[in-house]
Amino acid sequence: MHMQDTFKALSDPTRREIIALLKDGKRSAGDIVAHFQTTNATISHHLSILKQADLISDEKIGKYIYYELNTSVLDDMIGWFTSLRGEKK
Repeated sequence: MHMQDTFKALSDPTRREIIALLKDGKRSAGDIVAHFQTTNATISHHLSILKQADLISDEKIGKYIYYELNTSVLDDMIGWFTSLRGEKK
């Protein structure tokens, strides 16, 4: 896991909102864009950063691109955070 890319991706509120949208399952790019009052290009940029951090994956079905949450990266992060707590005596 590339922690730096992950934290950079999660540092932006729009990207965190995209992650929240994807928690219930796959969504098309158009569906994601419809949740924001910004341009397609801006959301595309955010999706690209999330993909680079491996937080989401994409799949082209017909003429549409669908995005899905990559929970394995989130599981790795949770494991890392949990390890910082150490064992309590």
